[in-house]
Amino acid sequence: QVQLVESGGGLVQAGGSLRLSCTASGRTFSSYTMGWFRQAPGKEREFVTVISWSGGYTYYADSVKGRFTISRDNAKNTVYLQMNSLKPEDTAVYYCAAAWRFGIVTMPAEYDYWGQGTQVTVSP
Repeated sequence: QVQLVESGGGLVQAGGSLRLSCTASGRTFSSYTMGWFRQAPGKEREFVTVISWSGGYTYYADSVKGRFTISRDNAKNTVYLQMNSLKPEDTAVYYCAAAWRFGIVTMPAEYDYWGQGTQVTVSP
């Protein structure tokens, strides 16, 4: 069992930055592929980025490539999402998730555990 808790969301102006954190409970955090998703009102949950268990491999949605960076610190059981050059269309609830599988894991159904989400609002 893995419990995930996100933090770091908030209100920021367009062009600004935020860093989200997701801290996991459990001793097996380093064995999980970790992803970030987001969901805007009235829209489906969408993939943002994923990082392999070692941190050696990352993959990004085209909409955030070059602006967002995912990283992880297995010693701290934490995965991060650095978001720069934020746009109003980035406004959403952001969720971290853990998948007990390898590779490019982009579908919500492939993830085993989810955090409660943190709100990110980007004003024009």
